[in-house]
Amino acid sequence: MSIQGWYYLHTNGDLIFKPHPEAAVDIRDSDFARHLWPMDPDDREGAWKILVEAHALGANHARVDELAAKWGCNNADADNYAGRLGVTIQRDGDAWCATGPGFQDIQSSPVGFGGTKLEAMANLARALGMSSGKMWAPTFRDLLKKAA
Repeated sequence: MSIQGWYYLHTNGDLIFKPHPEAAVDIRDSDFARHLWPMDPDDREGAWKILVEAHALGANHARVDELAAKWGCNNADADNYAGRLGVTIQRDGDAWCATGPGFQDIQSSPVGFGGTKLEAMANLARALGMSSGKMWAPTFRDLLKKAA
């Protein structure tokens, strides 16, 4: 893993990049940062983690979409990330529906709907209880394991 810098979720909803491997120290000490993620340009799963979790935590959606386009994280690529986590994404009417391992039915299991697969996974993360934190907050993967 070669961390090139850190993305963090600002209290105003901005998703900001700080380009230095040691930037996490400053971000953790900031009252304006709600959550942070390491950025390794060779870590495809890490890019998806940033996008899904930041979206779930209320990041500016235009910024999340901008980064998704820049990184090539589209609906076709989403299936690879979802498969690694055990998430199933299916079309449900005019929306995508994301469900986690152990899904039984829509009434009793957490689900996420969205216009894109990214949005559906972010809404699933939110339904699972995604919360912000600078050090020990659960990840989307952690929440899925707990719900399984």
